[in-house]
Amino acid sequence: MRNKLMLVGFILLLTILAACGNSTEEGQTDNTNEEETTEEASNSEENASEESGGEVNLYTGRHYETDQELYDQFTEETGIEVNVIQGDDDELIARLDREGKASEADLLMTADAGRLHRAKSMDLLQQVDSETLNENIPENLRDEESQWFGLTKRARVIVYNKETVNPEDIQTYADLTKDEFQDKVLIRSSSNIYNQSLLASMIALDGEEAAKEWAQGIVDNMARAPKGGDRDQAKAVIAGEGDVAVMNTYYLGKMLNSEDEEEVKVAEQLGIIFPNQDTTGTHVNISGIGMTASSKNQENAQQFMEFLTTEAAQEQFAEANYEYPVNPNVEAAELLQSWGEFKAQDLNLSELGENNERAIQIMNEVGWQ
Repeated sequence: MRNKLMLVGFILLLTILAACGNSTEEGQTDNTNEEETTEEASNSEENASEESGGEVNLYTGRHYETDQELYDQFTEETGIEVNVIQGDDDELIARLDREGKASEADLLMTADAGRLHRAKSMDLLQQVDSETLNENIPENLRDEESQWFGLTKRARVIVYNKETVNPEDIQTYADLTKDEFQDKVLIRSSSNIYNQSLLASMIALDGEEAAKEWAQGIVDNMARAPKGGDRDQAKAVIAGEGDVAVMNTYYLGKMLNSEDEEEVKVAEQLGIIFPNQDTTGTHVNISGIGMTASSKNQENAQQFMEFLTTEAAQEQFAEANYEYPVNPNVEAAELLQSWGEFKAQDLNLSELGENNERAIQIMNEVGWQ
């Protein structure tokens, strides 16, 4: 009897040990499956990230539908999402400065080479070495140290009332200071970057003395205290407040194609003059882009910059916004071509930024409000 009980106990012990062994193996199998599942999920996320192409973060002072259409095309072609923060150009530069290295911005897009030069001088941009950008953008329309690049051009021209002005009497910027145009010149304030850059270009080409003489002549001939934007100057000409105004070409293009019938009527009554064709040429400025010093997505950012200088993208800039393309292989919009070819100032636009501070000082000295 005792032997039977010992045998039964031994069998029970074997059964218990076998059960424990199976439980341990099953537990090991479950852990292995969990590790494989986690690894597969990780690989799936990595593959999804690669397929999406990542992202690029853009700070831009431009507010055009055409720009967003180009961003969408870039995403469709590359899988790279373009995250856009829009704002005032100067405020965006100040924001970049505040954020420092912690900024999520990869790119800064802004109007005027003077602003881009300022961002560079504040160490907010970095050098981009790209054969594509160098091939697509003429040397004078990009930073000498490759920290910013022009994307579109606009000329600062003189417009006049066709009913009251003989265009033969006004062929240069200096003609605006003639006695016959006293109380007839309309122009924006000295705080406007376009006017600052225009004067900065004169400092570069003609010297400070000549630039100051011109600025004083403009102040003496102003039809009113400066107010409003470029379109407001054009409207004031046709309203009879003055006879001539200074404005950028793309504003005139937009007025001629505006949904506002009154703007169209105003623009149709204006003639356009590209000044200084026999001397230094008409002042040209840009909208441009630079990679931020804080960029966390440098490859994507460079790819985006290069995309915007392609012939296809440049054609869209030209057709929709009436801006001149920087890519020399792309023709201007039909409207701009109808105004004729023109000689532009021969200077690197970096000089607009270099002379900006002195231009502002001169404007203050002559009482340009």
